Amino acid sequence: MSTLSRRIGVLAGVAVLALAVGGAYLLSQLKAPPARNPAIDQTKVVDTMLVHNRSLSAPLSIQGELVAFDKIDVFSEVSGTLVETERPFKVGSYFPEGSILIKVDPEEARLNLFSQKSNLLNAITQLMPDLKIDYPDSYRQYLDYINRFELEQPIPPLPEPGSKQEKFFIASRNIYAQYYTIKSAEERLSKYVLYAPFSGVVTAASINPGALVRSGQKLGELMRTGNYELEVTVPLRELSYIRPGYAVQLYSDDIEGNWTGRVKRISDQVDPGTQTVKIFIGVSGKRLREGMYLKGEVAGSRIPEAMAIPKNLLEDQKTVFLVQDSLFRKREVLVVKEDTEQVIVRGLKDGEVLLATQLPDAYDGMKVRMRAPGGDTAGETNNPGPEAVGSLQ
Repeated sequence: MSTLSRRIGVLAGVAVLALAVGGAYLLSQLKAPPARNPAIDQTKVVDTMLVHNRSLSAPLSIQGELVAFDKIDVFSEVSGTLVETERPFKVGSYFPEGSILIKVDPEEARLNLFSQKSNLLNAITQLMPDLKIDYPDSYRQYLDYINRFELEQPIPPLPEPGSKQEKFFIASRNIYAQYYTIKSAEERLSKYVLYAPFSGVVTAASINPGALVRSGQKLGELMRTGNYELEVTVPLRELSYIRPGYAVQLYSDDIEGNWTGRVKRISDQVDPGTQTVKIFIGVSGKRLREGMYLKGEVAGSRIPEAMAIPKNLLEDQKTVFLVQDSLFRKREVLVVKEDTEQVIVRGLKDGEVLLATQLPDAYDGMKVRMRAPGGDTAGETNNPGPEAVGSLQ
């Protein structure tokens, strides 16, 4: 190939390359520039509610175990053999008020009492000749006394002496000592039969008919049915909202029914470990049983100028977030009462805008936007109306 031909080939290659570069440049100028992505607004959109203070009730949830209000231990004051009665003294046996509860064989004590009465009658009979001579007026009284004297009947009172000399004379014959010994024996004889002081059921029994009963021995327990007390504990900080006489609505998880009780007593002692106080609630009902667990709610006092909010809105147990000029502002509140789901607080002003949902990364001064009820973002305003915020009402 000649030198001329090579030069022509090189020039042709350079020309093609120049045309390619120029075409690419022209094409790049004709292509539209890429569109820029719009800036993303990072401001948080939050739900809010208006503060509306009002008088709120302060109910208190309680639970406890029923205890019989009237329950006594049955003891024997005498010794002897237990006698079988019409109603067996067994657990579950019902005894009407005034019925025989326990009977101990009184025969030995009864005969001993008759012996003492006979001794007194004999002593008075021996006294009569002296009375007839020295105190004729008293003689007639004592004659009438021994005529009315019956061993089977309670001993009648002795005649009143007419003078101190007569009183000393009768005392010297040991008449008064024998009389009061008999009165004591009659009182003791009455204790061989125990009567039910109220209508109730035996809840414990530790003896059977025919067994020997000792003086001072516990025989069992008697409980009045239908009248109970519910013993519960309440935190000391909530005690100011409860007073004796307040109504309590009660129910059981195990049986159907609702009962209305009343706060009867409030203990003055505080448990140092739990800082709680015992209160006692009186309640009656046929289906109630001792040992049952009941739950309920005490209708406590009212709290003026307060607002109930979800418990998770509290920060550090004492502050909440308000929205002011599209910024979060921390506000310290007074927690008056709290339960598992909500708290009653004071210290907020009517019309202020409160954060309505928990926001983990919230901080004082954080810029936010409020969501309207329909789901749109509300326009920024310093005085949002009710239509721009949520509500707990």
